Formats: sequence, structure tokens, C-alpha cells
Amino acid sequence: MGIAADIIIIVLASLLGGLVAKLCRQPLILGYILAGVFIGPHTGGITVSNVQDIEKLAEIGVALLLFALGLEFSLQELKPVRRIALLGTPLQILLTAGFGFAIGSWQGWDWETSLWFGALISLSSTMVILKTLMSQGWMGTLSSRVMIGMLIVQDLAVVPMMIILPQLSHPETGLPLLVLSLLKAAVFLLLMIFLGTQLIPRLLRRIAGWNSRELFLLSTIALGLGIGYGTYLFGLSFAFGAFVAGMVLSESDYGHQALSEIIPLRDVFSLLFFASVGMLLDPAFLWSHLKILLILTALVILGKGLIFAGLSRLFAYRNVVPLAVGLGLFQVGEFSFVLAQVGLKTNSISADLYSLVLTLTVATMFLTPFLSNLTSPIYSFFRARSKQEPLQTINLPDSGLSNHVVIAGGGQVGLNIARILHRFGVDFVVIEIDFHRFEQLKALSFPAIFGDAGQPVVLEAPQIRQAKLLLITIPSAIVSQTIAAHAHALHPELKIFARAISIEHMKDLHSRGVYEVVQPEFEASLEFARQALLHFRIAPDKVLSFLDAIRYELYAPLYDTHDSYRTLSQLQSASRLLELNWIELPGKSLPVGRTIRELQIRSLTGVSVVAVIRGKTLHPNPAPDFSFQDLDLVGILGDADQMQSFADWLKGNPTGANTGPAPDSP
Repeated sequence: MGIAADIIIIVLASLLGGLVAKLCRQPLILGYILAGVFIGPHTGGITVSNVQDIEKLAEIGVALLLFALGLEFSLQELKPVRRIALLGTPLQILLTAGFGFAIGSWQGWDWETSLWFGALISLSSTMVILKTLMSQGWMGTLSSRVMIGMLIVQDLAVVPMMIILPQLSHPETGLPLLVLSLLKAAVFLLLMIFLGTQLIPRLLRRIAGWNSRELFLLSTIALGLGIGYGTYLFGLSFAFGAFVAGMVLSESDYGHQALSEIIPLRDVFSLLFFASVGMLLDPAFLWSHLKILLILTALVILGKGLIFAGLSRLFAYRNVVPLAVGLGLFQVGEFSFVLAQVGLKTNSISADLYSLVLTLTVATMFLTPFLSNLTSPIYSFFRARSKQEPLQTINLPDSGLSNHVVIAGGGQVGLNIARILHRFGVDFVVIEIDFHRFEQLKALSFPAIFGDAGQPVVLEAPQIRQAKLLLITIPSAIVSQTIAAHAHALHPELKIFARAISIEHMKDLHSRGVYEVVQPEFEASLEFARQALLHFRIAPDKVLSFLDAIRYELYAPLYDTHDSYRTLSQLQSASRLLELNWIELPGKSLPVGRTIRELQIRSLTGVSVVAVIRGKTLHPNPAPDFSFQDLDLVGILGDADQMQSFADWLKGNPTGANTGPAPDSP
């Protein structure tokens, strides 16, 4: 069956490898790489027949991954990391190349081989990092943005490296080729900007109008791979072209749909890539060069990790970011394969160095998920034992704070809460450890403290003992539990609200003195269900009773152990059973020209008139002698039956025909 049989073998082996990795609670890519090792040409047994063809298919996986990355690419999101991406990455490549050159010189290699080795290890793996970040749930964090920004610039740097390195012995011919390559890249980008703003949106709009998902999927793939192949023919990187195509497409109205369509195909071809990486590993070569490989692996991990972490600190990133970047980008990347093949074809490097770099690449890729997962425990360990940095505060009142709200976490949730409290004139202080979010709070002139809310000294800074509420908006279970425990110890009577991610997390938060917990995903699902059921005209009281029963099932552990929580929940449920509706009075309707006392609205229907909007004026809690006028917007409060009774009365139902004078009230 040829290549078809090879693909079947790879898919089945990768499935087994993925299952093993999942059972061992490891990222799937490790299972794929191990599967590639076992079905590769160097291990015997069941083996693919043509590794070269699989490697070519794997290039499609790299292109599709970068195409999807381009679809998700947002210049706004990467704006905070543009300095380290554009300035720090070239500096990182130079420093790592110099580090590799020093290793080569120490090993006794000639200067050209040492320089090639330095260049090969300077590149990190976009494929591995993206998969690792996705599996760890770190996509969207500041650390991930720093890493992705630097990886994009690294990928762009591959093209000039492919031109310059083979010409080391002939510099007079390498410089013109580099200038030509840069001109080609500029022309390509200008062409893509034109196509992306003029032609591609119109084309996709026409295709989407035909309502054919298959044709839309085919169009998406054709755009990504076709433009990538065009850049390859143009003399640039195939993967770079795919990324630019995705970035251009993301600016159209169809970027999100294109991304959702491409993800399954991207994952399948990614599987081929990681399996092909495993196939390159030769156990015999590994065993015969075990000592030097162990030394080189340790040196690369340590050296690259320190370079990336140091640059992150140099560009003013603090807290966990330098550690996360150092433990994330230490590996040797997939484009090193491409660069090494160029060196082999031009006789710039030997076959032994090629095999050494390939084995080093596979080893560092394999270790990436393990070492990246150590970021949180290592950071927590040193954070707990490190000397506290001096607190930076902004916009705190000189007169001190009292009966204020402390918000732990200035992310999207915390920032929205701060904006609302600010509009209502409620005093608050935000504690935020992310430097860029702290700068955002500073720009808004909000009272804020830069520091880790999990440290008692930081909690004391916003005068937590005089605070009225503490809102913990941070989603991390460990962090929120730590903050709650310290806050309860400092101020036992303080009411604490926190967000939870599970029942166990909720119970633990209550044991640490949290007054009320919120599970955003669960509450959002209930609100979706409530809105959907009301659109089917199901009685609101029945909907609320049913949803309260579901809510009780989730919060049952809290109801069973905290009587106060049960009482509070019952009060909330009772209030939800009362609806506030606004009804506009049409001309010549029964209430127009009459007072509340005359109409006996509460006696006849059970609802209460709680407000009336007339023009731009709000009349809250109108008196019994308040007279209605045409086009008044009347706010009435009652349960579902009372609302229906009022609607019937307003339509002229005989049960509401009594208009004689009688005492009534709002």
C-alpha cells in the first residue's frame, strides 16, 4: 500500500503512544514521539517504508500549525511583547550562537563547524511549545505571549540563516543573496496585504454565501497551503508563508470559522510531524555517543534557559515570566532540521554533526513538557523563601482606607469589577502581580498595589483589617486558597468572595473563611439555560425552581455544612421568583388618566407598581395619588401568576373592570 500503509501504522502507533502518555498524565506529543521511535527505521519490528515521504507530509503539519497560529494571531495581544520579540530575539540568537560556538571550540571542532552548531541550537520549537502551552492551559498568559512573539521572529530568522551560513566560506556571494531575500520578503508582504484587504475577504464572502462547509474548508486549506507554497517558490519559507496567510485571514470576518475548520486537520498532520521526529532517533547512535549527548543536552538546556530567562529580566519582565520562558524555550527546534539539511547538502557540516544535532533536538523536544511543568512548583518554592520586594502603590488616598473593597487580581474580571465600583463611588484597592496589568491600572488612575496577594505583608498594605469585602478574582485554586487563608487570619470577620473551579475547591475555600463562592462556568451555563427556556414561554417560576434544584445539587456540600449559606441561598431564590417587568401604557388604555388608588392595581392583580418612567424622568415608588399618562413606562413587581393577571386586566378582562374608588397603595 506504500505511503497509505505508513500513515496507518503511524496513526495506530500514535494512538497507543497517546493513550500511554495520557495514562501517565503527560502531554500527547511525548506519546507521539515515542511511537515514532518504535516504528522508525532504526528499531526493527513494524517499520514505515519511506521516512522521507512522511517527513514531507510532516512539513504540511508545521505549515498548518503556523497557519492556525496566524489565524489566532493578534497584534493587539502581542503589543506588550513587541520589544522583546523584535529586539530580544535577534540578541538571543546571537548569544546562543556564541554559546554554541564556545561549546564547539571546547570539543575541538573547527570554527565553521562550531558556528554551525551554535546557529542550529539557537532555534527553538514553535510546534512543541504551542502544543505544550495548549496542554497546560497557558495560552493567553503573558509568558505564552512572550514565547510566541520570540518564536515568530526566530522562524523569520531561518531564511537569512539559510542564506548566510552556507556562504561562510564565500562572504562576497552571501551578502547579495541576503539583500535579495529581504527584498523578496518585502514584496511578498506588500502583496499579501493587498490580497488580504481586497481579494481574500470577497472570495470568502462569496464561498460562505453558498453555505457549503466542505467548500469553505477546502478554500481555507487552499489559502493556507497555497500561499505557503507560493512563498516557497518565491524563495522564502513555506511555513512563514502559511503563517502570514493565517494572519491576513484573521483580519477578515471569517477568521474564527476558518480556525475552527482547520483545527482537526492541523492536529492530524501535527501527529505526523511528531512521529517523524521520533523516527529520526537512532538508538545505536544514541548509545555510542551517549556521554557527549548527555553533556550537550545538559549544556543546551542550562545555557539556552539562562539566556532566555536573562533576556526576559533585561526587558523588565518579572515574577514567573523569566522562569517560564527559560523552561519553555530551551529546546532545539524543528527548523534546525531544515537548516541542518542545508548544511549537509552544501558539505558545510559532517554527517556525524547532523546526526548529533538531530538526536539532541529529539531529546530536548522530549524533555520540554517535563521541564515546563516544573515552572509553577519551582516558582512557588523560591517565592516562599525569597525576600519580599518593596511594594509599589499608586493612587491610594492620603487619608487612609476604611470600609473599602480589596480586589485580589486585576485581570479581566477584577478590572471590570473595579470599573463598576469606580462608577458607583465605592472605595477599592486592586492587588496585582502582573506588571503590565499594574501599568494598565495605573493608566486608569485606579488605586492599586503591585505585589503577590498570597503574601501576608501584601495583604496588609491595602489595610485589610479595615476593609469591608475581599474579592478574590484569581482563577488559580492554590493562589485563591492561600489568599483566603491569610486574609481570614488577618481579619476573621472579613467577608470574602472567591471564584471556584470545583466542588473540592469550593469546600476548601469555605473552610478557609470564604463567605460566598462563584463558579463562573456553572453560573454561565445556568443563565444560558434560563434564557433559552424563557424563549419557549415556560413559566419563569418553574424555570427558576428547576435551576435552583440544579444549583442545589452542585452546592449541596455547602448547604449541608453551612446553615448560613442555605439561608442566604433561599433568600436569593425567593428574590428571583419576583419579576420586575416594564410595560408601556398605550393610548386610551384603562390606567391612563387614573390614579393608583382609583385603579386598585395591587388588590385586583397582586402586582406592585414600583416605578414609572415618564419621558426622561424616573418616578420611584409612586404615591397612591400618582396619575398615569399616555406612553408611561410602568415598572411592576410580582410573580408569574400576578404578572399574567395584570396582563389580562390591562387588556380589559372583566376581573379587572372594577374602577370604583377604593384605597390602594403602590
